[in-house]
Amino acid sequence: MRDTKERILDAAESLFAEQGFDGASLRAITTAAGVNLAAVNYHFSSKEALLQSVFARKLAPLNRERLALLDALEAEAAGAPVQLKRLVQAFLEPVVRLIEKPAESGISFGMLLGRMYTTSTPSTRNIFLDEIRVLARRFSAAFQRSLPGLAFEEVAWRMFFGIGAMSQILAASWMLPIVSEGRADVSDVDGIVDSLTSFVTAGLQADPARHSVCSGRRRFPESRRGPRRRSGGRPESS
Repeated sequence: MRDTKERILDAAESLFAEQGFDGASLRAITTAAGVNLAAVNYHFSSKEALLQSVFARKLAPLNRERLALLDALEAEAAGAPVQLKRLVQAFLEPVVRLIEKPAESGISFGMLLGRMYTTSTPSTRNIFLDEIRVLARRFSAAFQRSLPGLAFEEVAWRMFFGIGAMSQILAASWMLPIVSEGRADVSDVDGIVDSLTSFVTAGLQADPARHSVCSGRRRFPESRRGPRRRSGGRPESS
C-alpha cells in the first residue's frame, strides 16, 4: 500500500489535472487520498507547496530525461548543430509519452502539464517556471544553433507554437475524434510522436511570414489608418 505522502500526491495530481489548482480544494484532495487535513499540512504545509511537490515528483525526472537526450545529441554532433528533427523529437517525445503510462498516473500528469501550459495562474506559473527554466534555456540555445538563419525572437516564437501543439495533445485530446470524425485517437503514441515531430520541424524550418511577429509593430497601409488629423485634432480635408 502506498504511504500517506504518495497517496496525497496521487490525489492532488489527479484533481489538479481535472479541476485546476483553484478548483481542486484541499478537502477534495484529502477525501480522495483517504487522509485528514492534518496529514497534508504535515507533509506539505500549504496547497502551493503541494503543487510544487507534484511537479517535482514527475516533471523533474522528465526534464532530466530530455536534457540527457540533448546532452547525447550534442556530444554526437561534436560542436556542430544538432540535426533539427532529432532535436525536436528529444524535446517533445518524453512529454507526449506520458499518455501511454496510465499505471504511473502519466495520463493525469500529462493533463496537468497541458493545463499549466494553457490555463495557469500567476502563482502556479511561478512554480512551473522554476521546474522548466534550465530546460528552456538549454533547448532554446540548441534550436538557435540549428536554425542560424532565423533571429532569436523568431526561433522563440516557433518554439512557442510547437509547445502549443504539444500541450493540445496533453490537455485536449478529446477533440481529436471530433476533428477526425472518429478516425483518429491518441492510442497510437508512436504515430503521435512521429506526426508531431514532423509538424513542428516543418514549422521551425518554414520561410519567415510576410508580416513576421518579430518585425515590430505592424504598419497598415494609408487607406486603413483613417484620416490624418491637424494639430488641433480635426481631420484634414482631402
